Amino acid sequence: MIVVTGAAGFIGSNLVHALNARGEREILAVDDLADGTKFLNLGTAAIADYQDKDEFLARVESGKLPKVEAVFHQGACSTTTEWNGRLMMEVNYRYSKTLLHWCQRRGIPFLYASSASVYGDGKRGFREERACERPLNLYAWSKWLFDEYVRRVVPTTARGKTAARRRASAQVVGLRYFNVYGPREAHKGGMASTAFHFHQQIAREGHCRLFEGSDGYGPGEQRRDFIHVDDVCAVNLWFLDHPQVSGIYNCGTGRAQTFNDVARAVIAWHGRGEIRYIPFPENLKGRYQSFTEADLTRLRAAGYRGRFLAVEQGVKRYLDWLGMQTGA
Repeated sequence: MIVVTGAAGFIGSNLVHALNARGEREILAVDDLADGTKFLNLGTAAIADYQDKDEFLARVESGKLPKVEAVFHQGACSTTTEWNGRLMMEVNYRYSKTLLHWCQRRGIPFLYASSASVYGDGKRGFREERACERPLNLYAWSKWLFDEYVRRVVPTTARGKTAARRRASAQVVGLRYFNVYGPREAHKGGMASTAFHFHQQIAREGHCRLFEGSDGYGPGEQRRDFIHVDDVCAVNLWFLDHPQVSGIYNCGTGRAQTFNDVARAVIAWHGRGEIRYIPFPENLKGRYQSFTEADLTRLRAAGYRGRFLAVEQGVKRYLDWLGMQTGA
């Protein structure tokens, strides 16, 4: 059985569907369905069982689970504006530590979601190195802290030649997701991708809203590494197929594109619309990533050779999918 936590969420549900496409049906879906509308993300996906995240953790701690082949740990509190430290650390840190140690004791591959937010303003680069990391909000810090914990307690992901010569009992992979967009993210509301929001704005109002200039960038010219969720799933599944590879890796395209690029791709799909610029929010000043671009050196050195969709390709694929769901 393969476990996917956060299975009804954005990346988790896409992973379940990607596993189904490979013929996998023995999947234990774990999530918190307090927001029951998220069931739509799984729809008719083939799963063997569903467990609430708290029930699953209790069974992990008591050892009452069937044999598990691998764990994709995608569940998290992913709201970057959340400042409830107890909630964030319970969900993103303690829960993750418990699963990590459970997998290590049983020799189970553990693939988990980290975040490119750990790089902060990005002025130090986007390499998987401590010198580049400076989280700017609580969410980013919780992700960074778990990465540091993994580096410290799992030999093959730790820094230093001495640590690297020792071996973990099973694969551990942390993927630092950059700006992911694509199907099954509508439930995220304000945290959904700009592609989703621009699409909604163009459909309703005929224009989309982008921030004016910030950090030396012109209006809408802030640049992010936008990666389609299909590419994220492909990277996850590659690691599943290569259990000898462990470590913390960037998961982006390696190419930064502007928010204007995203808006233009959405406008091109609709065949109408315009861009309007709005003042940069005061509450985001000093806490906003105006530039991100994954350094893929370590991922490529690990052996991953997959190609990534550019914004122009990925946004079209995404909006084609949305159009089929709505009949547009």
